[in-house]
Amino acid sequence: MRTFHDGGPAARVAGRMPLYQNKSLVCKDCAAPFDFSVRDQMFYAEKGFENEPQRCRQCRSARKEQRASGGGGVPGMREQFDAICAQCGEGTTVPFRPRGDRPVYCRSCYAAVNAVRA
Repeated sequence: MRTFHDGGPAARVAGRMPLYQNKSLVCKDCAAPFDFSVRDQMFYAEKGFENEPQRCRQCRSARKEQRASGGGGVPGMREQFDAICAQCGEGTTVPFRPRGDRPVYCRSCYAAVNAVRA
């Protein structure tokens, strides 16, 4: 088993040197085992990532591609929700589910409100 000590900033702050070892993890999507190598662990630490990866490289790539193409629905189309504009009272559609705790505006009122804020 390969181990590696890194004396990076985290080690200096904590007063100890982290010990990295190759780890075998299980993908939460396909349940296949995959290696979390010393090199990958050092990359995660350098980027400040605190959690280990949960998906193998293939499933991470597939998930990234799915998000890039619109998130699993029809590519390029987002689900729309009906809402009433808080300013003019007209019906409109928005690409998020209104929760009721914040105002929702139609396109023209949103542009007007945004222009005042800027």
